[in-house]
Amino acid sequence: MHGRPADISDARVAAALLDEWALAAAGLEYLPVGFGGYHWLASDSAGRRWFVTLSELDAAGGEGAFADLVAAMRTAAGLAAAGVGFVVAPLPSEAGPAVVRLGPRYAMALFPYCDGVPGRWGEPLTGSDRLTLITMLAELHGVSMDGVPVRWLELAGREVLDLSLRERGSAWAGGPYSEPARDLLDSRGPQLARELERFDALTAEVAGDGRPLVITHGEPHPGNLVRAADRFLLVDWDTVGLAPPERDLWSILTASGAEAARYAELTGRSVSAAAIEFYRLRWALDDISLILAEFRSPHSRTADTDVSWAAFRSYLEALPSR
Repeated sequence: MHGRPADISDARVAAALLDEWALAAAGLEYLPVGFGGYHWLASDSAGRRWFVTLSELDAAGGEGAFADLVAAMRTAAGLAAAGVGFVVAPLPSEAGPAVVRLGPRYAMALFPYCDGVPGRWGEPLTGSDRLTLITMLAELHGVSMDGVPVRWLELAGREVLDLSLRERGSAWAGGPYSEPARDLLDSRGPQLARELERFDALTAEVAGDGRPLVITHGEPHPGNLVRAADRFLLVDWDTVGLAPPERDLWSILTASGAEAARYAELTGRSVSAAAIEFYRLRWALDDISLILAEFRSPHSRTADTDVSWAAFRSYLEALPSR
């Protein structure tokens, strides 16, 4: 996130690092990176560095969200322990768990600092990079572990999408982007409704294909890659879980077919065109639902809501007429 959390100070983060990880931070720098979490660079008096992540939980106390994050971080740590070398896993706290509560609204995790060049969201990958990433994902998809959370096909934000479509003819209150969002949705509502119908049809097709689920990262895009020497490291395992492999593949495959062919060669599994379409559509619908929830709630204009508005416009204006 670009903006800091209003109710969490650097001093409180430093105190949690000391209490939970016995890390005395001589330096703590807020990093305005990523989307959906807050991050700091911590360093000690010897110059060693760590990456701190603060995740905001749901308003109801976050027990479900916290349990899911604990399971995800446990999975990442298990993958690293199993020898999956590109996994950047969280460090255990002094008490053992890799995720700790920081008040009622937040969960905190600590990661080793990765020396390398971080990628950026939307950054193009070369053909060679895509094949490297396919090889990494094929390795990940071949690992079996217990206790991995399942990532269901259903849209978590379906209710807000349906409600917003029904109420796009009435005024919305919440903040500066509420009415602009409603106006844009009002003009693009029929296209969004058709995409939801297509999503439902694809859900039924993917759910009924009978293929086994695999461990997926969930978001293996360039923004979660760090180029370290001659290899990639994969960060941000918050959404790791069991799902069809196309959950990881949809944004990497090109029309050349080279990546799909390489994946089939490595795994013995062909890529499902329906599942690729499903996850490509789901990504957009997930983002639209999250942004609608944000703009229908109390908000102000910030660097983060400006990013949300730009993304919302891009998604809705790109909706096909079918």
